[in-house]
Amino acid sequence: MPPNAPTPEIAVVDGDITALDVDAIVNAANRQLAPGAGVCGAIHRAAGPELAEACARIGACPTGEARLTPGFRLKARHLIHAVGPVWQGGSAGEDDLLASCYRQSLAIAAANDIRSIAFPAISTGVYGYPLGRASRIAIDAVREGLARDPRIERVIFCCFGAEPTRLYRRLLAE
Repeated sequence: MPPNAPTPEIAVVDGDITALDVDAIVNAANRQLAPGAGVCGAIHRAAGPELAEACARIGACPTGEARLTPGFRLKARHLIHAVGPVWQGGSAGEDDLLASCYRQSLAIAAANDIRSIAFPAISTGVYGYPLGRASRIAIDAVREGLARDPRIERVIFCCFGAEPTRLYRRLLAE
């Protein structure tokens, strides 16, 4: 980071990621970029049917990678779709793939003049990734990404519920 660059803000909120006032939100997407359950389903419902059409034009996205679409009916003008790994016990490269989701999302954000971004807890829902392990990977990857690229000014980890919110806040404070 350049010597006079402001320190990016990292915050944790408990709430609805689709309602956040940020430049981009990250969708915990599936490889087909299709409407799904959990966060992905909520984002598709809030963004409107245009999102599914845009995702269909993109096609598939490999695990560990990310793609950009407009936010359509969301407050956020952009959506970054990150495909996290399905938890298989930790010996199938899941940690690297999950970290890659965060790194690629930040790289896409920086390349598209996105100054504020909100992440859900990627892969911790139906994909079964242990929350404690996933949150450490997320925080480390975001901190590393922000240190490499100062263009992003604010990152929000948007949690769903008191337990994940407390965990993210505790880990950020360490």
